[in-house]
Order: sequence, then C-alpha cells, then structure tokens
Amino acid sequence: MQAAFQEYIRQHISLSDQDVQLMLSLATEQKVSKKTFLLREGEVCRHKMFVTGGLLRIYRTREDGSEHIIQFSPEQYWCTEPESLNKQTPSSYYIDAVEDSHLLQWTKKDFDHLNANIPGLKAYSEGIIAHNMDLHRQRIFSAISATPEEKYDEFMRVYPGLLSRIPLHMVASYLGVSVKTLTRIRHAQLQR
Repeated sequence: MQAAFQEYIRQHISLSDQDVQLMLSLATEQKVSKKTFLLREGEVCRHKMFVTGGLLRIYRTREDGSEHIIQFSPEQYWCTEPESLNKQTPSSYYIDAVEDSHLLQWTKKDFDHLNANIPGLKAYSEGIIAHNMDLHRQRIFSAISATPEEKYDEFMRVYPGLLSRIPLHMVASYLGVSVKTLTRIRHAQLQR
C-alpha cells in the first residue's frame, strides 16, 4: 500500500523523502471487503482516504431507497466527504467499497498537521479541491443540459476502464438514467 502511495506522490507532487515518510507515519492502512461501509448517513466523516487498490463510491439515498452515486474513487484517487470532515457534522452521504479495497487514511487533525508542515502538500491539496469543484460544476451542468449519450461519454472520459468493474445499475445511478436507457446507449455505441 505504501509503495503505491509513494509512486503516486512522485508522479504528482515534488516532496522530499522526509515529507513522504511523515505522511506515511501518520497514515493508517486499512483493507476493507466489498460492501463495507466507511461512512453512513448520520455519521461524522473522520478520515481523508487514499485508495491504493480497489474501488469506493460516495452516494446518497432518497426516502424510497434509491441510490444516487456522486463519485467513484478507484486506485490513485482520494476519497472523503468534505463537508462532514471539515465541519465535523453528520453526513448526508454513504461511502462504501464496491470492491475489496486497500486504503491509507488520515484523521482530519493529522492531515491538517501535514498541510501546515508540508507546503507542497498544502498547495497540491488546494489544487485537488479546486479541480473537484470544477468537476462537480461540470456534473451539475451535464445533469441539467446533457443528453444521456453525452453523460455516458463524459463518464467514459472521467473513469476510463471502470465500466467493466461495476454493475450497470451503478453506472445508471451515477448518470441519473435508467438501466434500460443505459443499455440502449451502450448498444447504439456498439453499432457504430
């Protein structure tokens, strides 16, 4: 797990070996089985997570029990519920493992300490936050203006290779379309 994280850091941030070791010293390694909940609605998010293997999802449910997936976090992705983590308030979201997964986790206190003591990490974290805000704005725009086909194409661009790892009903939930519509879109693309 640590080797995968070190490789990610080398590819994305210029940090000293000492800074990377400090990050790893404050991280907790966790292996979770498929369908394990890392956060449930009503709980306070306690960790910022980095996925070294496997796949997580963040989603919310409606009163009728239907799920609406907000984000997938495969390998080399960060995952948290930022509102709950930053304000230490109960979450409206769930985070669970779609596959058996390997994670590195930091408490809010420890990650705040790292950001305060590693300027390169702080700048990178701010960049990730800005990038995620842009992605969420694009998702909102797509949700109100894109055709189902355009939403599917965007999903394939954002999450290449993920389609073969998740059930179609989860893709449909992420896109905000029915499984029937998703099947029609996929069939039409195969015909091209």
